[in-house]
Amino acid sequence: MKQLHTAFVGYGSGGRIYNAPILSSVSGFRVTKILTSSPHNIKAALQDFPEAEVVSNLVEILEDSEIRLVILVLPNHLHYSFAKQILEAGKHLLVEKPFTPHVREANELIRLAHQNNLVLSINHNRRWDSDFRTVERIVKSSLLGRLVEYEAHFDRFRNEIKPGWKEKQELAGSGILYDLGSHLIDQALHLFGLPKEVFADIRMQRDHASVPDNFELLLFYPQIKVTLKAGTLVKEKGPTFTLHGTKGSYVKYGADVQEEALKKGQLPKDFSDWGREPEEIWGKLNTLDKKEFYKSEPGDYRVVYQNLFDAITSGAELEVKPEQARDVIKIIEAAQQSQDERRVVTFG
Repeated sequence: MKQLHTAFVGYGSGGRIYNAPILSSVSGFRVTKILTSSPHNIKAALQDFPEAEVVSNLVEILEDSEIRLVILVLPNHLHYSFAKQILEAGKHLLVEKPFTPHVREANELIRLAHQNNLVLSINHNRRWDSDFRTVERIVKSSLLGRLVEYEAHFDRFRNEIKPGWKEKQELAGSGILYDLGSHLIDQALHLFGLPKEVFADIRMQRDHASVPDNFELLLFYPQIKVTLKAGTLVKEKGPTFTLHGTKGSYVKYGADVQEEALKKGQLPKDFSDWGREPEEIWGKLNTLDKKEFYKSEPGDYRVVYQNLFDAITSGAELEVKPEQARDVIKIIEAAQQSQDERRVVTFG
């Protein structure tokens, strides 16, 4: 099998927990260089990839002619400047979500990738959450009849302000709308496309918060109302997904199991049942025909990396196109406009 020489740019938790174990479970990647600086991250990088070289300067990756792919896992405000250099150097690129803080930056990177005939994708991995894959199956099979309402939540309880770039107002791309909101928005756009109108209520609820930590986002379609919500002061969680249609409803509690498994250091390749939810958190389907706990589809973040490999080596169509990730940022910018002007924003 072809070996795709790969470099990581950034090896904090996003790199070592959410990307490296997935890449390591897909054949064909060979990580040869890792750009990171903290002693903790250097140690982790060498443990995960003993044959890789840890470097302290991006130039060492850009000038390495053997490296064809770069995995960019840096704070959001650095995505554009680093991605631009990587694409200009002729490397294929996977950017951790969200793509960029601003649409104009995303458009420039898309132009560069097309101009240089490079594969550019964004790690919107939660399209392959177990619960969302199940929702997608229900929607596409019309089990609920004509869908009229879709509500998705990504809630946590984190009442203290932790140090780090995500909590710094002066850094572009900080706050919950870019962090968790980008997942929820991508899922909604994947199912329904772009909305006609957007309304947002964005708040700072924690004591001493300086960036948004709660939002409710409404996306209006001709026949469907989509509600996306996330908060950091939700101790008692409600449903993750709620869908209503002309023939019934589907309500799902609980979270996809892959994130907790990755936090424990587990690798997908070591588990035949990777991404499978326990029966006790299957969603409840209640229609005119039946009422049952509906078996969840297995989740699998490996799809992102397998598809990336196939796109680079054999020209396969990307599952997550950069234009789709750019549209997520369009929604975020429309939501911010809605919040600032306290009105519904016509999207288009």
